[in-house]
Amino acid sequence: MAGETDHATATAKSEVVELIPALRAFARTFYKDPSAADDLVQETLMRALASIHQFRPGTAMKSWLFTIMRNAFYTKIKIETREAPGAADCASSRPATNATQEWSARGREIAEAIERLPEQQREVIMLIGVLGVSYEEAAQICECAIGTIKSRLNRARQRLLEELGEDSPDASWEQDQAHPVESIPQNRVG
Repeated sequence: MAGETDHATATAKSEVVELIPALRAFARTFYKDPSAADDLVQETLMRALASIHQFRPGTAMKSWLFTIMRNAFYTKIKIETREAPGAADCASSRPATNATQEWSARGREIAEAIERLPEQQREVIMLIGVLGVSYEEAAQICECAIGTIKSRLNRARQRLLEELGEDSPDASWEQDQAHPVESIPQNRVG
């Protein structure tokens, strides 16, 4: 019996390790600053490993970890709101030069538009659109109904389209296809 428990705990711990990249990506939905996002991942991992015995085999480890992260974030926000520390924007965290490629600029526009979304919409678009979490898992993580998740996702998508000045979700793709990379003249030597 003890051997089975030890094996289940070891399996759960290895699954936690495999999900660290997904945790890092999800943490970036809460914090733009990479250091703050990494701190949130570390806090999540500490909480998860301390309570790994509470994880029920057969349930989704990713959902369990995302729920822990979300709760850790909200707890930290409550504490920070009470303490109200000053947040200085460090010039060293900004890039020295901006990329000139159109795709980089468009990617930056999309990232900035996502950052401007209300927190609940940003959270859902990152969970479903970026991390590939199912509606059911997202509902469990966000502690709401699946219909609420679908509604938030739809509003987030519509708001992104409006902010990016697009008519349809395919507009950016169509624009890229109108100017494929192969059509750009290459500087050839010789």
